[in-house]
Amino acid sequence: MSARDESRAGMVWGLSAYLMWGFIVFYFRAVGHVPALEVLAHRVVWSVLLLGITLGFRGRWRENLAVAYKPRALATLALSTVLIATNWFTFIWAIANEQTLQASLGYFINPLVNVTLGFVFLRERLSPLRWLSVGLAASAVLLLIVQQGTVPVVALVLAFSFGFYGLLRKIMPVDSLVGLTVETKLMLPLATGYLVWLQSRGEMVFLSLDRSTDVLLILAGVITAIPLLCFANGARRLDYATMGLLQYIAPTLQFAIAVKVLGEPLHAVQLAAFGLIWIGLGIYSFDALRSRG
Repeated sequence: MSARDESRAGMVWGLSAYLMWGFIVFYFRAVGHVPALEVLAHRVVWSVLLLGITLGFRGRWRENLAVAYKPRALATLALSTVLIATNWFTFIWAIANEQTLQASLGYFINPLVNVTLGFVFLRERLSPLRWLSVGLAASAVLLLIVQQGTVPVVALVLAFSFGFYGLLRKIMPVDSLVGLTVETKLMLPLATGYLVWLQSRGEMVFLSLDRSTDVLLILAGVITAIPLLCFANGARRLDYATMGLLQYIAPTLQFAIAVKVLGEPLHAVQLAAFGLIWIGLGIYSFDALRSRG
């Protein structure tokens, strides 16, 4: 395959991943009647099954097992597991509780959080334009706090949990598919234990409400694994700057769905905060493309 064909294929894979992550809002709204912790538990259980099948099909179980025999790698993945579980639970809770706008804000802030974490922990140099983009993001959060009198907890938890998750995965490079498989396997005992406990109390929704809910919960593994596989295929074929620009698709879709489809109120202060974030992201993207050139 030529470099041009590789790039086109990468764009299709990358767009597919971020479009699915954007429209995933509808899935979590559909299971909004199920407690967020149970949804998270099912996401873990069915993801382990699907990811395990995928690794077996690709003949990569040995690579998966090798991680388990490296204490440092396993310890790092254990910490990243806590972060991604926190991120997943917060997102699930936010969508079920009509906080999709805050969720989208969190993922708009995330790239600028990544820049800040790279400066603090990896000693990456920030250009004046990138400092400006980070400053605009901080101003947006401060505006929400001052004008609304509340801290945008959901947005900040999503932005920083995913930011630190990405940082850990960067300093301990493990293939995304293998890494997620290990992380979900680490969560599996708690997830299955929680489901067994719910069942013993007669409080588990799965297999007790209706068949459509059961099918939706089983599909939690699919909605976790498929976008990730698309992302991995895209990342291998596209440069970092292009993937960085594509990542804005998901929160943009979430924002549009929240306002236009779900009818969440968008107040003037929130719009101003989003505006500051969008300007900051524009400056950041311009600087990234300029540096690349």
